[in-house]
Amino acid sequence: MKSTSRFHLPLYAFIVLAFVMCALPVDAHLYSTGMGPFYDGLMHFLISPEDIVPVLALALLAGLRGASYGRRALFTLPVAWLFGGLAGLSAMTTRPHPFIAAAWFLMLGGLLAADAKVSLRVTTALAALLGVYHGYLDGAGMGQFETASVGLLGLVFAIFVLIALAAAFVVRLRADWARIAVRVAGSWIAASGLLMLGWAVRTR
Repeated sequence: MKSTSRFHLPLYAFIVLAFVMCALPVDAHLYSTGMGPFYDGLMHFLISPEDIVPVLALALLAGLRGASYGRRALFTLPVAWLFGGLAGLSAMTTRPHPFIAAAWFLMLGGLLAADAKVSLRVTTALAALLGVYHGYLDGAGMGQFETASVGLLGLVFAIFVLIALAAAFVVRLRADWARIAVRVAGSWIAASGLLMLGWAVRTR
């Protein structure tokens, strides 16, 4: 049984890395679902690996540290993302810098893989910075304020749900092997950041 699980681990790692590194079109405008701007914003987050992976890494890191960390991330990150998005609505369309995107993957993935004993204050600061930065990028160039603001609410709702589910799941883990599996996910995220960094350097 153990040998079978070890055999499948590289396959799972490859699938995750392929999903993270897949080339998706980067567009500040909302992805159109045909169900309204709220669902457009929600879908925009779900199909953006550069957004969803750092949020997931932060949620898992907060979950490893405990319930109080999870609650702080649950409310800090969505609020910061919303404020960053509202600030970005008045800006011109912008694209994320590849080195900064890779840095978020490396930093959050590395902290998660190392099970770093970060303080609650540091976790809050990371959540606020991640939210403001990515929120600003998402808000820039979204279009008219009325439509874009509703889209931002959908996007923030998706973030809230993801953090709540991921952090609550990890907080309940007690077995050492389960917590190690979460840390392995962090190593995959950090490895994805290294690949992104190498690709960015090569294409410059």
